[in-house]
Amino acid sequence: MRAIWKGSISFGLVNIPIALYPATRQDEIKFHLLRGSDLSAIHNKRVADADGHEVSWDDVVKGYEYEPGRFVALKDEDFSKVDIPATRTVDITDFVPLEQVDPMFYSKPYYMEPGKGGEKAYVLLREALRESGKIGIAKVVIKTREHLAAVKPEERGMLLELMHFADELVDPSELKIPERHEVSRKEMEMAKALIEGMSGAWQPRKYKDDYHDALLKMIDEKVAHGGKLPPKAKRGAPREHVIDLAAVLAESLKRTQGQRKEPPPVAGKKARRNPAGRTRKRAA
Repeated sequence: MRAIWKGSISFGLVNIPIALYPATRQDEIKFHLLRGSDLSAIHNKRVADADGHEVSWDDVVKGYEYEPGRFVALKDEDFSKVDIPATRTVDITDFVPLEQVDPMFYSKPYYMEPGKGGEKAYVLLREALRESGKIGIAKVVIKTREHLAAVKPEERGMLLELMHFADELVDPSELKIPERHEVSRKEMEMAKALIEGMSGAWQPRKYKDDYHDALLKMIDEKVAHGGKLPPKAKRGAPREHVIDLAAVLAESLKRTQGQRKEPPPVAGKKARRNPAGRTRKRAA
């Protein structure tokens, strides 16, 4: 796996060399745009509004609309002149209790690997964070953008998790969210009992993308039948109804009590298939 960034963590006078590696990956099925009549591939053209002429990539620049219909052009060298010091440092400015940070702030995680000579300081910071229950809040420049980030201890290593700035989060005050609603004690006790009955250890490999697998199965069927699928019976439109909460909770409890079993742990993860039976390897 290739590092996407190399630099160091800095807090106080401590400096730890590190490399960042992606901690997540996208596993999406990719589609091409085709002409329906003959499945010929469609290519997008860049056309200028002024005269309708096609524009080559060499003549394309980024522009910012500072007034309606008025733009200022920005070239690559302009972005490099933005007055943000592009250091190769994860500069920790504060340490805060982990439980105080709303998960809404977290955006994208990266694994942090210590560089040569930084192993002892890396372990020291990881264990100090774990024992104190705190995370480091830092600023880091990746590519051309400055990010807010959290330095978090993990089971074996540390994560650098990019974060949203406060003004990037949408204020939910306009949503019609009930502050309080009267519920009976019986309903509350049944709800808590249902939660307890459905509780178990976190097993991430228990959950899979059913839509992804069903979509691949449908594509396989379509390939096998010459691009056509047999018609299926249509489902009826869902009916609107008022929920009898107590009755629903009671029925849910009845179904879960004495029936819940913990699934065996999954030893490994199978590779997903491409359409037409081909094995699909996940990208690193």
